[in-house]
Amino acid sequence: MPNQKILYVTTEMYPYHEDSNMGNMVHQMALKMHQEGNDVRVFMPRFGQISERKFQLHEVIRLSGMNIIINDLDQPLIIKVASLPGERLQVYFIDNEEYFKRKQLYFDDEGKAFEDNNERAVFFARGVIETIKKLNWVPDVIHINGWMASLIPIYLKTFYKDDTYFNETKLVLSLYNEENSELGSNSKEILTFDNITELTSLDNPSFLGFVNDSMNYVDAIVKGDEFLVESLEEAYGQASAEKSDYLSVDAIAQLY
Repeated sequence: MPNQKILYVTTEMYPYHEDSNMGNMVHQMALKMHQEGNDVRVFMPRFGQISERKFQLHEVIRLSGMNIIINDLDQPLIIKVASLPGERLQVYFIDNEEYFKRKQLYFDDEGKAFEDNNERAVFFARGVIETIKKLNWVPDVIHINGWMASLIPIYLKTFYKDDTYFNETKLVLSLYNEENSELGSNSKEILTFDNITELTSLDNPSFLGFVNDSMNYVDAIVKGDEFLVESLEEAYGQASAEKSDYLSVDAIAQLY
């Protein structure tokens, strides 16, 4: 259906990330819906490996300047934007020097998970939500991709539950076989500070734990990878949301 406002929130997207099924899927979905006449925008973290010069990122001054409070600590939010190469499709980048300047995504050069991955995920999720509100652009659909983005449905249905801005927005979640890791022991404290206390993953937080919890807050779930790891497949089967299956890009579009 054309003339819809569709927001893709992702942690990976081609060509900013190569050799990634998630990145390729998001690129294909966003491009298809854009070319069919929809108002499509993409939000993702501005990880340090993304070259600002190569992809011509520039800061959006009117959107930057906000602070996101994480566990009583103010963190400045910087918004950068670029057009998808060869297309008039805007990609917004959530940036913060402390959280996203590093070249790696979630693990250091020795394979150890960053201790602040939980803070980074909260900052990204809330940064996307606050920026969309500041744009005064209400999406008909928000399509979530990646564990870090999976906090967005959770925040919309808890922390922002009394905010009517997204009341008519449909939430779609894609599942992928991402590398899993435990999150910091202060994750429960961070989320409790935002009055989020009902997640099953709070006592043993992890990347996929947040994804599993997110399934209970969305309208539809699709498989970004056809075959999921056992724990994710089990959670998918038990999810209370309306279920789909592994779908082609064309079939996913029908969900909107």
